[in-house]
Formats: sequence, structure tokens, C-alpha cells
Amino acid sequence: MTVHSAAERGGGDKRARILVAAERIFAKHGFFAARVTEIAKEAGVADGTIYLYFKSKDDLLISLFESRMKQVNEELEAAIAKEPPPRQLHAFIRTYLQLVHDEPAAAEVLTIELRQSSKFMKEYENPQFADFLRLLGGIIAAAQDKGELESSIPAHVAARMIFGVLDELALAWVLTKQPFGGGAAGARPKKFDIVRAADWVITLITRGLNQEST
Repeated sequence: MTVHSAAERGGGDKRARILVAAERIFAKHGFFAARVTEIAKEAGVADGTIYLYFKSKDDLLISLFESRMKQVNEELEAAIAKEPPPRQLHAFIRTYLQLVHDEPAAAEVLTIELRQSSKFMKEYENPQFADFLRLLGGIIAAAQDKGELESSIPAHVAARMIFGVLDELALAWVLTKQPFGGGAAGARPKKFDIVRAADWVITLITRGLNQEST
């Protein structure tokens, strides 16, 4: 993801700097507890500058989501373009979980804090997420047409089901604070390898949990 680069070169676009700062503050303090003053300080702008670009804190959160999801979709499109059709679903899932791993602050905001905004949940039409589902649904539909995946489940429904798995994995990974492989026996659950989990998701999708299907 590239949203950090424009702001961290020094100067740069104020709107981009504000988005980067908001992501850090939302991840650190939570959406409700985050203050516009803190975001402005982190971005190196005056408090009033925030409102030149965003109507409210909710609007800032939604704009952050749009920016991040646009980048996610671009990364996913680039990843599947490099793979033959039979490998595109795996590439999609692995790339998505790799992005979660590489950008934990963004993952925390998108999986936890975003749901704290009533405006996002009730009013926002979510076009970037619709594009995400269309891309995933297109991969599934193509595999169904070739007999590689079960065709009785509508592709658009399967896309939502798969996203549900990915979203829950991201949420569990973000919430598990203890490092992967660390800690004493009997301690809190370790943070699992979310990139390796892409293989587990593919196995679940293509083979299920039934021993007879292996």
C-alpha cells in the first residue's frame, strides 16, 4: 500500500498527510476516543485544516476507508493479472492477507474502528468494497464455468462468504496481541501466521473439512 509514501517524504499533499495521521490515531486510541486535535498535530496541520478536506470525523474515517480499499483493489488486480486462471483465487486471498500482515494499523482501523461509525454502517454506499466483491466474484464465476469450483453457489454469494472468512481472520489476527511463536505455555493465544493462512483458506474452499473429499 502506498498511502504512507506521499506523507512521509516531508511536505506532500495535506489531505494525504491527514489520512495517514488519522489512521495512526484511530489505530492507537480507537475511533470514538480519537480527537481531531490529535490528528491535526500528527499531520502537522492546524485543527481547522482538517475541516477544509473532511466534513467530520466520520467523513474522515470513510475517506480513509475509500483510500485504503482503492489501493487494496489495485494490489489485488495486479496480483491476479500475473497468475493463470487456476491460481487467481489463491493469489487474491494470499495478497489480501499479506496486506493485512504488512499494514497492521490499517487492518485494525478497517476491521474494528470502521464499524464504530454509524454513518459508515447506515449511510455509506461502499463503492470500493463493491468493486472488491466484483473482482472476487469474477474469479469465482470463471472457475465455476471451467468446472474447477462448485457451481451451485452463486458467485456473488460465494464472494461474500469468502470475504467473511478473510475478515474474521484479519480481526482475530489484529486482536491477538501476543507475537506469533512467543510466550509461555498456557498463556494467551499466539498471533498466528496470517500469510500462511491463505493456504488454509484455499484448502477450506476447494476441499472442505470432510475427509471423504480429500
